[in-house]
Amino acid sequence: MIKKLYHFSLPATRFFLGLIFFTAGMAKLFADHKFPGLIGPVWLEEQLAEHNLGMYARFIAWSQVVAGLTLLSQRFATLGAILTFPIILNIWVVTVSLEWQGTPYVNFVLILLNLHLLIADYPKLKFILSQNVEELKAMPLKRRSRKADIFWALGVGLILLAVIVSNWSLPVSYVLVAGGFSLMIFGWYRFDRNTKFQE
Repeated sequence: MIKKLYHFSLPATRFFLGLIFFTAGMAKLFADHKFPGLIGPVWLEEQLAEHNLGMYARFIAWSQVVAGLTLLSQRFATLGAILTFPIILNIWVVTVSLEWQGTPYVNFVLILLNLHLLIADYPKLKFILSQNVEELKAMPLKRRSRKADIFWALGVGLILLAVIVSNWSLPVSYVLVAGGFSLMIFGWYRFDRNTKFQE
């Protein structure tokens, strides 16, 4: 029972963190912040611009979108966990530095969830820390489905394009986001659905 709960917690945590980061980044980047975000603040860029850090805030927002999408994909979840960790740390430091109330605690919980994913992915990450590459040489590196990867990349491209288009047309940008996710889901359903999520 405990083992089943543990294995369920991995894709669930990836999905939860991915959704939070994706929507948070999109809400910051979309024109007039008109994208539903699960966590804020959407006005981070405006707040940091007062300290000449507006570009840094925008970089964080774009990073949140990309990291969130990699976590949501499940197939690139390990990369997503690696990308997300420094982003959360950066956001946590900013919220502590600006003395925001409550937000640092929320971000600390997200850090703990991210650590859970990194610890779970230790069998994959241990090769970064070890000088013994013999075991790694014995493991053939191959993608489960290159076609699914292509559809995922095209979907990400449409979603990132939607951010730019939102400055001219919000309805079109929403269609692009929906189209991007549709491509990802189609790629998974058509070429990769029989493969279990990473454990």
